[in-house]
Amino acid sequence: MIYYVDAKAFRDGDGSKERPFKHIGDAAAIAVAGDEVLVANGIYREKVTPKNAGTEDAPIVYRAQEKLGAVITGAEPISGWEKQEGNLWTVRVNNGLFADYNPYTTRVYGDWYFSPAIRHTGAVFLNDKMMYECDSIEDCKKGEPNPFAWDLEEASYLWFTEQDIAKNETILYANFQGLDPNKEKVEILVRRNCFMPDENGINYITVSGFNINKAATTWAPPAAYQDGMIGPHWSKGWIIEDCEIYGSRCCGISLGKYLDPENDMYFTVRKVKSPTQMERDAVCRGQYHGWLKENIGHHIIRRCHIHHCEQTGIVGRMGGVFSTIEDCHIHHICNSQQLGGAETAGIKLHAGIDVTIRRNHIHHNIMGVWLDWEAQGARITGNLMHDNCRPEGRKQADGAMFNTDVFIEVGHGPTLIDNNLLLSPVAITIPSEGIACVHNLILGSFSLINSGVDSVINNQREPRYTPYHIRHRTEVAGFMTILHGDDRIYNNIFVQHHPITDSSKTAADADYQAVGTAPFDIFPTYEEWYKPFSSDADPDMGDLAEAHFGHLPVWVDGNVYLNGANIYKNEVHKLENKKFNPEILLTEKDGSYYLDSKLAKALSDFTGSMISTDSLGLAFEPEQAFENPDGTPIIFNKDYFGNHRAVKPVPGPFANYESNMLIWK
Repeated sequence: MIYYVDAKAFRDGDGSKERPFKHIGDAAAIAVAGDEVLVANGIYREKVTPKNAGTEDAPIVYRAQEKLGAVITGAEPISGWEKQEGNLWTVRVNNGLFADYNPYTTRVYGDWYFSPAIRHTGAVFLNDKMMYECDSIEDCKKGEPNPFAWDLEEASYLWFTEQDIAKNETILYANFQGLDPNKEKVEILVRRNCFMPDENGINYITVSGFNINKAATTWAPPAAYQDGMIGPHWSKGWIIEDCEIYGSRCCGISLGKYLDPENDMYFTVRKVKSPTQMERDAVCRGQYHGWLKENIGHHIIRRCHIHHCEQTGIVGRMGGVFSTIEDCHIHHICNSQQLGGAETAGIKLHAGIDVTIRRNHIHHNIMGVWLDWEAQGARITGNLMHDNCRPEGRKQADGAMFNTDVFIEVGHGPTLIDNNLLLSPVAITIPSEGIACVHNLILGSFSLINSGVDSVINNQREPRYTPYHIRHRTEVAGFMTILHGDDRIYNNIFVQHHPITDSSKTAADADYQAVGTAPFDIFPTYEEWYKPFSSDADPDMGDLAEAHFGHLPVWVDGNVYLNGANIYKNEVHKLENKKFNPEILLTEKDGSYYLDSKLAKALSDFTGSMISTDSLGLAFEPEQAFENPDGTPIIFNKDYFGNHRAVKPVPGPFANYESNMLIWK
């Protein structure tokens, strides 16, 4: 059955074409498997709460009649501003508007939230741009931008809030920098979400073509309930496609965790267990809450434009397993530097088991992709990433994270990073093991090598044990600390493109600046690593203890090093030209991106070997191959564009190199 919704209808109807509903939520309350909800252009100021699940063969489809013509928003327009002095204005809002959730008394806080600033889940928007919350009326009056903000002009538009308890009112103050808010488009966040079930298990929903914006979402750490403006809330088989998603106070799309009251914000509330132990508890409790391949994940996010959210563009813990994120444009995430903590990135997933992230354009975020814990079977392939770093001269805010294109944290692999353009100053951060980097163009460094894992507490090492899983499933197979190594680095192009301004940094630092594979010199070859285990004599557990906790081997071959990029000492087959600068230039014209370079001249006739699942071997701890989620092998014979590679392939992401190549449109 098709239900029709039109905000501009003469009056509320029954959902028929002749008498459409005025609210999407009315259709969401009754739509069942196989139904379609067709939504006309208009603004829908509501939270859509699907009540029923679809099925794999008969999903419930919510579709905008015209792409991006139907707007679902958690904001309300606010008028009646009164001028105070200078550029300061004020308005009062009766708290009855907020029902049981007032974003202007609800703080952004919780586990892994590090910022010392007090910030609320509400916000004021001026002409669709989120204004910056400040600490006092006096600061609001001054209108001086936070010096840590990435865009200082935007950061000069400030707001502050306080409560009039006697009148049950929220008082808002704002500095509009000379604009009259009663003549501009000014909105405030009112609702926590835009499109999200309240219950678990609302499976097989498709959301297509909507503009979803501005919601008072809460901080979404991995062991707590994770909300977003839109998300499936612990279910299976959602498709979110062709949507624009922006303006979340915290997260845009949540593929995240169930609500578990016993473990929700555990560290912040109870404090008695270490944060890492709390995370281990959350993984194991997931099984009790139905965390199985048959029940959870398998979502698709495709062709979405996700931008200007202040924690993540896409977040998820455990609920995003077996999912695909493809052909999305994700940018300007966590740029205000007002919300600082360990859960900030364009895409931030815990337990990205068999997740595929492909053909996305990811830029101007605090980090590009952050896969934390259990990136087992995850693949990051064919993405364009650049400018995932603070602007030049901008300092790191208190509580804010460092910058990188790809961060794989405390995972055991196998994790694939292939056919990407990684152009930021720090390209790949891997305090992990079991990583394969194949056919990438890399202009930034490796960082947190042999670092960023364990803590030293009470003068003793506290290992950070993390789980690994039964192959291509969610059931936990074991826990282990990170031994480091077990990495494969094949057929990449490394260019020292960005300047080295601090030579005191090492690859153990998050902001290391030297590009290349020399940081892997500390790891053994396979022959060196295996020697203690090679004896035919009966093994002695005590004698082998040191070997069991030593570094794992690495494999490095077929790479190209230009303009001074450094080289792993044991690499035999390589191309090096220390003095050649390929002059790589990324430009944008009318929304399309072009890559110009002299790489073709640098490569000449140098080729590598064809890489495959077979040649990569098994990730050590899970003993799992670098393969497709269905267990079939991969041959890396397709490039960034999907073009076929020669039997003896050219290194880097392209089968052929030209000047001024169109790489994203």
